Amino acid sequence: MFWKQKEKHWEAKALNGGINNNDTTIIHYLTDGLLVFDSKNRLFLINPKAEKFLNVRGKDILGKSSLELNRFPKISKVISVLDGGLKECFRKEVKLEENLILEVTSVYIKVEEQRVSTLVVLHNVTREKLADQMKSEFVTIAAHQLRTPISGVKWSLQMLLDGDLGELNDKQKEIIRQTLKINNKVIDLVGDLLNVAEIEEGRYLSKMVLGSIDDLILTIANDYKERIKEKNIKLRIEKSQEQIPKIMMDIGKMRIAIKNIIDNAVRYTLGGGVISILITVREKIIEVKIEDTGIGVPADQQDKLFKKFFRGSNVMKISAEGTGLGLYIAKNIIEAHEGKVWIESEENKGTIFYFTIPIKKQFGEFLTSDFY
Repeated sequence: MFWKQKEKHWEAKALNGGINNNDTTIIHYLTDGLLVFDSKNRLFLINPKAEKFLNVRGKDILGKSSLELNRFPKISKVISVLDGGLKECFRKEVKLEENLILEVTSVYIKVEEQRVSTLVVLHNVTREKLADQMKSEFVTIAAHQLRTPISGVKWSLQMLLDGDLGELNDKQKEIIRQTLKINNKVIDLVGDLLNVAEIEEGRYLSKMVLGSIDDLILTIANDYKERIKEKNIKLRIEKSQEQIPKIMMDIGKMRIAIKNIIDNAVRYTLGGGVISILITVREKIIEVKIEDTGIGVPADQQDKLFKKFFRGSNVMKISAEGTGLGLYIAKNIIEAHEGKVWIESEENKGTIFYFTIPIKKQFGEFLTSDFY
């Protein structure tokens, strides 16, 4: 009853030209914009910061419904991220101007499970977004500038190793091999940085075509044949009996994602271990399960596994190599395809990577060949 009376009190003030200064002492000085709607989606409170963000005057919009507010361009953009109404959301981004980006959060205020009002908070993230953009642009430019010279170094080293410029002795060849190995690591790092920059700029998938994901997995696994043999690891690949359909995907990007996950399994599975890959069809998705008997991921670090630059504490003890970008890139590629990725892991016992990709087209040849 109290809330109903209070709501009517605010509504009456809104309809009579606004809320006085005594009522808005606190919200007047908030650095975030604030909008409050009643149970009928009529605006009955707006603070000065929101007025500035939205380029409106409170007396012109108070008492209007969310539908009526759509004629105000900037408010319309805010309402659109609330799914065209006043649904609850958390930190949805909206760009009002070239140099004004807001995060919109809305929550229902309820009494006895009944919504009595809706609170919308507008948080200015322009500075952070512009800083991120500048950082991404710098990384992109730097990586592109590095790519050409390090590729030139690679081919020069390869020419020396192949004897195109004269025969080398065994000691010279070994030094060239080690230098080439280091150079290839730099090339991989540059590639990872460019992939991360593309992800953060939101321009990642570019060549969506119909392709066979099981075909792709078999090809990638074959690339690891020599390395698996060197480590004395057994690799098993199985597929469900039913036909695995082709799907819409960016094959180049998906290759990177799957390669990064398989590489992780091979890298951290000790000699004599086993890696198993299972491809199955489940309703409207393809699920891929990549299981290894490697060193696993500590339980208290598993939620960080797909973050940028993360490397497990147990990994750092056995290998100083790696950038911590591979699984971050893999996760973003899979999610860009509307898929999901997750793990199950136990330290010193192994890890299971799962990922799913939705089936967009349900046809394609069923591969029956066995591998290894």
